Amino acid sequence: MSEFQFTHEPELKKCLPVITEPERVISFRVTWEDDKGNCRVNRGYRVQFNSAIGPYKGGLRFHPTVNLSILKFLGFEQIFKNALTGLPIGGGKGGSDFDPHDKSDNEIRRFCQAFMTELHRHIGADIDVPAGDIGVGGREVGFLYGAYNVFNKNDTHFGLSGSFIRPEATGYGLIYFVLNMLTYLGQDIKGNIVPFRSGNVAQFAAQKLINLGAVVLSLSDSRGALIVKDPSKPFTNEDIADDRFTWLPGERPWKHLPKVDIALPCATQNENDADDVEALHKAGCFIIAEGSNMGSTDAAVQKMEVFVVSALEMAQNSQRMTWTPAPTYTHEDLGSVVKSSSQKAESTVSALPSLVQGANITGFLKVCQCYEDSWVIGGKISLL
Repeated sequence: MSEFQFTHEPELKKCLPVITEPERVISFRVTWEDDKGNCRVNRGYRVQFNSAIGPYKGGLRFHPTVNLSILKFLGFEQIFKNALTGLPIGGGKGGSDFDPHDKSDNEIRRFCQAFMTELHRHIGADIDVPAGDIGVGGREVGFLYGAYNVFNKNDTHFGLSGSFIRPEATGYGLIYFVLNMLTYLGQDIKGNIVPFRSGNVAQFAAQKLINLGAVVLSLSDSRGALIVKDPSKPFTNEDIADDRFTWLPGERPWKHLPKVDIALPCATQNENDADDVEALHKAGCFIIAEGSNMGSTDAAVQKMEVFVVSALEMAQNSQRMTWTPAPTYTHEDLGSVVKSSSQKAESTVSALPSLVQGANITGFLKVCQCYEDSWVIGGKISLL
């Protein structure tokens, strides 16, 4: 929030200490057995940050770097992202320092069952609705829901199927947001050069961009970056020969492409730093849109604002409602949610340097309004 906003609406400042403290933090031991019969121990978490608007909503992350600090950081931002959608959902985040990448399917299943042994006590359709994140895809969600169902056989409202385009929602939502940004700038997506910092999000975002006529020149993950050697022959939806690309071990793509129009970091938090922004700016980049959770460092965001580059993360557009399995309907519905979020951010950003602040302020105001509606006693707002 800006000091200008607090000066003109001092009541809003009273919300800060309430919003910045999680409503509940759950931390628990997860014991499970590996394929060799050894007992393994991990730490599980669920940060139920804010339910002013609705049930907690946010992903579960399985990765060795997971700790309470990271989950509080991501859960806090999730409050405002969810508020922007206009849906009745609050903010939360959870996960474990368990690493699924070197585990067998049976080990992952046993871990998920052990994890849900505790988590099931704290979630439900009207309480807290976890989703996927890094290390938690369809396989893990299936194992988790199977275990949840054992403990909660009477919960008929907490379904597994989700919407028709649930796997693609975040990647497609990111592109829908970019399209709105381009419309705002009076430009088209066709022909724009786009590098990616990969993740599950990037897979579907790249697919959508290619179908829309954009030029995808790089894909990358935590191990390195895959760069197109010849920009006139970008990635396609078909299988491609390895010799058309350059593998850069341990590198991110941003500094290795001479021409960039739109950059889409889609891997993890703080993956895009100030030096990356500098390199992208020199390459002609005019939009950075984050498909990952808080993909840019504070220094990177400040650098963007110096260059007047707009950046906003669009996180998973997971819904509490059930959609009919009609591709046209669900794609249009997702596009409508993203368009509405974009317009809300733009309407607040007129006197601000970036859509980041516009979006955060809009989400903050939405949450504050819910608190005000709950706390009005005798015509006065009570925070006690």
